[in-house]
Formats: sequence, structure tokens, C-alpha cells
Amino acid sequence: MQMNSGARRAFTTSVSVFAMLAAGSALAQENAQAAEAVDDRGGIDEIVVTAQRRAQSLQDVPIAVSAFSNEALADQQIENTLDLQQALPNTTFTKSNFTGSSITIRGIGSPAVATSGDSGIGVHYNDMPLVASRLFENEFFDLERLEVLRGPQGTLFGRNATGGVINLITATPKKEFQAAGEFEYGNFNSIVGRGMVNAPLADFAAVRLAGIYVNRDGYTENVATGNDIDGRDSFALRGSLLIEPTIDTTFTVTAEYFEEDSDRSRIQKQLCATDPTGILGCRPDRLGFGSINSNATLATILSSSQFLSIAASPALAPFALYDVYGPSAFSNANNPTDPRKVAIDFEPTYKADQLIIQAELEHDFGGVVATLNGGYSKTSVRSRTDYNLSITDSVQPQIARLTAIAGGAFGPDAAAIAGGILATPLFQNGQICVSDATREQVGIANGVVNRCADNTSEFDESGIRNEQWSVEARLASDFDGPFNFLIGGLYLQGEATESDYFVNASGLDYASVLLGGPASNFAAIVGPPMFNNLTDLVELDTYGIFGEVYFEVNDQLKITGGLRYSNDKKFVRDRTFLLNFPIPFGTEDARVLAADGRYDADPSVAGAQAFREQTFDDDAITGRLVIDYTPDVAFSDDTLIYASYTRGYKPGGINPAFDPTVLSAPVSFASEKINAYEIGMKNSFGGGTAQVNLTGFYYDYKGLQVSRILNRTSFNDNTDAQVYGLELESILAPTEGLTINASLSYQKTKIKDLAIFDSRDPSAGRSDAVLIKDITNASNCVLASATPGAVSQEALVGIVNAFNQNFDFDGPGPNPSVLRSAVPVPGTNTFGAFSLCGALAGAIASGAFDAFGGQGILLEFQPNGTPILPGGIPVDLSGNELANSPNWKFSVGAQYEILTDGGWTITPRVDVNFTGNSFSSNFNQATDRLEGYEIVNAQLTLRSPDERFYVRGFIQNAFDTLGVTGRYRTDQSSGLFTNEFYTEPRRYGAAVGFKF
Repeated sequence: MQMNSGARRAFTTSVSVFAMLAAGSALAQENAQAAEAVDDRGGIDEIVVTAQRRAQSLQDVPIAVSAFSNEALADQQIENTLDLQQALPNTTFTKSNFTGSSITIRGIGSPAVATSGDSGIGVHYNDMPLVASRLFENEFFDLERLEVLRGPQGTLFGRNATGGVINLITATPKKEFQAAGEFEYGNFNSIVGRGMVNAPLADFAAVRLAGIYVNRDGYTENVATGNDIDGRDSFALRGSLLIEPTIDTTFTVTAEYFEEDSDRSRIQKQLCATDPTGILGCRPDRLGFGSINSNATLATILSSSQFLSIAASPALAPFALYDVYGPSAFSNANNPTDPRKVAIDFEPTYKADQLIIQAELEHDFGGVVATLNGGYSKTSVRSRTDYNLSITDSVQPQIARLTAIAGGAFGPDAAAIAGGILATPLFQNGQICVSDATREQVGIANGVVNRCADNTSEFDESGIRNEQWSVEARLASDFDGPFNFLIGGLYLQGEATESDYFVNASGLDYASVLLGGPASNFAAIVGPPMFNNLTDLVELDTYGIFGEVYFEVNDQLKITGGLRYSNDKKFVRDRTFLLNFPIPFGTEDARVLAADGRYDADPSVAGAQAFREQTFDDDAITGRLVIDYTPDVAFSDDTLIYASYTRGYKPGGINPAFDPTVLSAPVSFASEKINAYEIGMKNSFGGGTAQVNLTGFYYDYKGLQVSRILNRTSFNDNTDAQVYGLELESILAPTEGLTINASLSYQKTKIKDLAIFDSRDPSAGRSDAVLIKDITNASNCVLASATPGAVSQEALVGIVNAFNQNFDFDGPGPNPSVLRSAVPVPGTNTFGAFSLCGALAGAIASGAFDAFGGQGILLEFQPNGTPILPGGIPVDLSGNELANSPNWKFSVGAQYEILTDGGWTITPRVDVNFTGNSFSSNFNQATDRLEGYEIVNAQLTLRSPDERFYVRGFIQNAFDTLGVTGRYRTDQSSGLFTNEFYTEPRRYGAAVGFKF
């Protein structure tokens, strides 16, 4: 890892703080101070958590859990989940390519990409599980505390979670008047306002209102327009009501609404080392600030003379927009090397909202407490962004050529075709347009365009709506004897609608016109003219019965046993659209045509299906066993030692829509099972001036869900994995006013058994193979020998070259354009060519190339003889590390309260957070490597003598470190570019606030 001078200073500071912490802890272990000394040296506030569904000191909980009060979040400048992950052991957080995000704890998170999939990290709101949340978009405000439990959960929480649980516990109304507010201003014209007011309604009731508003300019400069993008404009409001009709009964209800309407960008940067051949689009062996070779993309191929000659008629070749052997449409594109700059012509939009209504009723019957918790949540998110983060070259020469043909330059027949093309809504005022992404999916067929320009346009849209309601009931005993119990049950219904992903491109629109226009005298297109992977409906029906029993063998030894039964049912209705059926001009809704049998969403079922419909059903029995012991030891005030075994479970789901007659992939992915072993020790020293907690864990994972891209959509596989590691969390208050907190973690993750092909280089590095870019769908297949080395590379290249000579297409001039010979593909050890995988496979199967060593030639086939696309040579991932799982992490923070003679308090604080090296994908290639990074935050706070008013100055990411939190490599038909996601840049400013 390369560090600049500032980063080195930060690293040296963190090591020094660690040394101080270690020395202080050693001193406390050697000679614990008397309790009365605490007043002279300060002390650590007790942290009370409800990780085990009852109020306990954090030091008494035999679970690896981190907890932050609202004050601690503010002190450490933890404003959102991106900040939170920096302060947690073995935890990472990154934005994902679509509208989701990925939280990983101990190597386990949410790698499965499917609307029906579950995250390995459960998110709870006042103990109520949320199937979908706006945790990525919203900021933390007015919380009682935030708890993060590491490890599988299920016998205490309503839904299973194999990786852990994040529980946001909002501040409860108090029966006294309180108010607080803060106004913050910083660079990027950042304005943040927070407020809270709490008021008693009677001696048995109170109400609390809180809110936050965030508005700032973008972090990223669009050099093409001069605008700043990736800004924020959001607000959230929360109201809570507390009613205590008797001393034994408590009822609370909380409602929260969040909304964002900003130019937040889902993608910070797009990287590509250009592949000049167009076989892959981007080189597989490196990343760079180039642009994809557009000839590898579906939009270019479908509007090329080569495709039109094969799919329609050679007579259409002269009217093609592109030639796959011609220059890339991004030949002159600008991709600035500055990660905070882009050059795009389609600027992002981002809209999200969420409504949560949650209530809890609790009654103490004397020895047994009954709790009823549940509520309703509704959320949506929809965003658009430039698909390639680049600007294509002008197509005015092509438009001028069409205009000349329409004027009769090539005869009346050609003039009629060119005139018909130019008369469509695709061309307006001498410019080329792009269809808008709408659920009616008509685009240019009904004149629904997004923008028109001298160059082509490409953008994508991702969105989803989620709705859920749940109810959970629990009974927990509080007997005086050695035996106690907790038993509960949860029922949850969830529904996702409008879960879709669009890719719109002028090239796709152009293909839709030429495929449908001449045959219909330009009265129809073949559409929809956009790619749309639509999950129309996902239904989730789940329930669980769970419980634990607690037995105190004596005052020091306690045994906990827990069991859970889970039942999950899922239903999915989905389909994928792109150039499937004729759509007459003037059609208002193409979905009506699809429902009339013109489109078959599931060829595996007899008849034309408007949607593919699939179900998933699974259940499991899981549990845990914990032994905890509190020995009397001389080196500490209090020590808790525990060991646990937990059986975890996460349900599987249904892979996104695909055509099973073309692609070989499982319809569903299996559930996960995990055997988790954990040992831990929690210690308090020096009369409450030091805490040191140490945890070790080992996971044996069965059926871990991992995701990859196939055929323009995500698919999920299952594999086994192993995870183990250590975690240290400490707090030290060696003298009055000084507090130091630190955490250090190490983990090792390993895939046990997984062999899949890498779409980045389907030849798997072999030289005896030929990469094929299919001219009909822009996917790749591989021609190789069944036995490595059995057929030479020369023979394989000869087969492809001989086959390609069968295709001659009449071009606009005297020379024909042919599917040319194989050429070396940079970044691989082999050759590649544009060709036809299906026809080539058929020719080989017929024995047409025996003279070239046809025996043993390998293409992957379906049972019916259709080639699998995409296809490739599998690579063994056994022993590879899991994605987004850094080996090392640490965080250190220190603050010191200085009391002035006038009673004012000055508190400087510094936090250093380090995340080590990791990989962005399970392939662990050099282009997957994420370099470690450190984030340094600091602030200075001045509080009035009564602590009612304060002023603070702050700086976040003081050294402006660019931390890459994740990467996403796209599909072969998009050119295999890589999207990157970053930490936020340096922010600084000042705030004033009050608290009554």
C-alpha cells in the first residue's frame, strides 16, 4: 500500500494511540485501581444494549456486538452507513451497481443479486425487520443507540441473518420537555439541519418529533457541461408517541418518512483499458482511463451492417449505423484521470422514499414480560445515469449519408428506405434521439424519446418498490430462580413491484427501426427498443418460531440454548424484453401486445407465456448453544468468558429472468447454512477506566450465495466457504476527560469449491482456444479442445477463418464486408474473431471441419444442440478470498475534555480508520484488487458551562483519501467495463447547536 506523507502521519498517530492503549491496559491488569480512584481518573459510561431482547450492560452480553449512542455517533462523525463501517471490526460497506448496497460482516453479506434474494445482514428498526431499507441513502439522526451484532442471528431476532444484524433504535419520548437543534455549513455548499422536540402530553404520555435536512453540491465535476453532479437533496421526519397507562404497560408508536430527489450518481467512475479488437471491449488484464471499444457492445452490433445482413437482409447493410470493424463510437471520448471528474452527456437523477410505521406494546405480568412488535414499511428508489460515463462521437456523417441516400444518390428503392428511417421519431431536427425508459416500453414507436443530440445517447435506469408488514410476539421470563426463557414468533409478508432495470441506447433504437421498418413500410418497429429486465412481482411469505432457555448453574456459570424453525415461501413473476415482437407506430402500451401471445417469456412451458412464474419454498431448524462464565480473577474488575455454537440459515431464491433454451443456468439458487463457532472474553479494568474485549470465530459455510453476470443479467451460484478471525475492541479512560477507543480485526476467508468461467476472459488464459464475439447477441463463446493441448491454436484459428469466409455481405461500395479472420486479443493468450457461435457449433457438429482436427473440438451445448451463450472455460476458485473481505482493519479515536476557568469545555477529537486490502470479486484477479486506505477525521467542540449551547468545527477525510470500496464488472454485451465506488472526499465546516 502506498501512503502519502499525510497518510503516513495518520498511520504513525494510530500506532502511537494503540501503544498508549496497550500500555494503559497492561497497567490496569497489573494493578486494578480502587473504586474511589475512578473520580480522579474519569471513567467509562456503561453502555446498555438490548442485543438479547432485554436491557443489559454491553459487558454482560455473550455476543460480539458493537453499540453507539447518539452522542458517540456524533463524536466519531458517524453520519451514515459508509461512516459506520469504518469504525466496526471486520465490516465493509459499498454501493452496488444498481439501486442496492452491500454490507459485509466477517465475509458474509449480500452478494446474491436477485429481487427474491435476502441479505445476509439483517436491518432492524426498533427490533422490526426490514426487507428493504434506505440505509444507504438516509443519515442517522436522533437515535437512542445503534447496535451491530456480528455472527448468525435467529433465535432472538425475528428474521434469520447469517452475517449479523444492524438494529437502529430511535430515541423514545420522555415525560419532560426537551429540545435540540443543529445547523451545519461546510464545503460543497453543504447545509445540514437537525432538530428534535420532546414534550409530555400527560403524566402517562409523551411525544417526540425529530427531523433532518441535507443539501449539498456534487462531489464530481462533469467537464462536458461544467456542472457538479453526485449531490444530495433529502429530508427525513420522525414522530414518536409514548403511552404508559399503568406502571406495567408501555406502548410506543413511531412513524418516519424519508425522501430524496437529487443528482446522486450510482457510479463514481468507469474504468477500461481499451481492447482495440472489439472482441471483449476492455482488456481483461488491467484497468485504465480509456473507453470501451463500442464494437463489442450490443447497441453497436445490432445496428451494424454485419448483423443486419444476417438477421434481416443484405440489402439493409448500406443503411447500417456502424460497422464492427470500423472505429469505436468512443474513439474520441474523454475519460478524465481524476476520479472526481467525468465527461458525460446524460447527467444522473436519483429519487428515493420510505415510510415506516412501527409500534410496540409491552406488559409486565410479574415474572413474565409480553411484547408485541410490528408495523408497516413502504419504500421505493429509482435512478438514472449515463451508462458508459462517456460521450460517443458524432453520427452526423452517418445522418448526412442517409440524407444523401434519401435524396436519390443510390436509386429510388434505397431512397425510400433511407427516407423512411429519417421520418421516424428516432431522428428529429437533424439529430438522433434515444427512447425514454417507460414501463409501457414503446419508446420511439410512440414518439417517447428522452433526448436528441448530434451523437448517440446511452443511459440506464434501475428501480424497485417494496412493501411489507410484520408482527412479532415474544414472552420473556424474569424469574428469581436459575431458569428463564424467551419464546417468540414472527410473521412477515413482503411484496416487491416495478423491480426493473433498463438500458436505453440510440443504437438499439436504430436496430428496432431497421428490423421492423422496411417490411412494414416503416409502420412498425421490432421492439421493445430497449433492454428491460423486469421483475413484475415478488411475494414473500415467511414465519418463524424461535426461543431460548437460560440456566444459571451457579453465580458464575450460565448456559443458553436456543432453537428456531423458519419457513420461507417466495413467488416471482418476471420477463426480459429486447426486440421481441413488432410494435406498430402509435402503440401506447407494448405490454398489451406481449400479453396477446406475441412474446414468450418462458419457452420451457407450452404456449406463449406473458411472464415467467417461479416459486421457491424452504424451511430449516437452526439454533445456538452458549456457555458463559464470570470468573473471579485478580487482573480485572469484571471478566466474562463465553463460547458459542450457532447454526445459521438464509433462504435461497429465484434467479432473474432468462431464456432456458439459450442459457444454461439454474432457475433458483439454494439456501445458505452456516456452522459458526465463537469464543470471547470481555474485561473491565481499573475501577471502570478500561475495557478490553476479544473475540475469535470460525465459520463453516455451506451453500454460500455468490453472484456473477451472464447474458445481460445477474445469476447466483452456491459454494462452500470457510471464514475465521479475531476482533479486539477497547475503551480506555486513563485520566479525567481523556477517552480512547480502538478496535483491531483480522479475518481470513476462503472459497472451498467453486469452478465457473470468468466472463472477463472466457478463455481462462489458455492459448489453445479462440474467443468468439457472437454477431447476433454480443456475447462471447469459446472454441477450444476438450482436452487441453489436443488441438493446436493454429488449427482452431483455421476453423474460425474458414467458417467466416462463408459470409460475404454487400456493402455500399464495390468491396464486400466479411466476417474477418481471427486476430490476437490483447490481455489474453489467444486469438478472437467476430462470428456466429450457433452456426459455427453446427458446422463443427456436422463434421465439416474434420480436416482441421474437428475431433475433440469443444463448445458448450444444450441437450438440444444449441450452444450455451455466454460460454467459457471454467476456472477453479478454490482457495480464493471472498469479495469485500479485507484481512485487516483498525480504528482508533481519542478525545480530551478541557475545562476552562469560565466553565466552558473544549473537546478536541481525532479518529483514524484503516481498511486493508481486499478483492472486489471472488475471482481475485489483479483487476479485482482493492487497495487498503485510511480515513482520518477530526473535530473541535466548544460547549457552554451548562452544556446547552455548543459550536464545533470538523473535518472528515482530512487527507482527502480516495478509498475504493467496491467494483462491478459489467456484461460481455456491454464491453466488460468496470464501475468503481468511492469513499467521500474531504469535507469540512462548522456547526452551531443547542440542547435543552
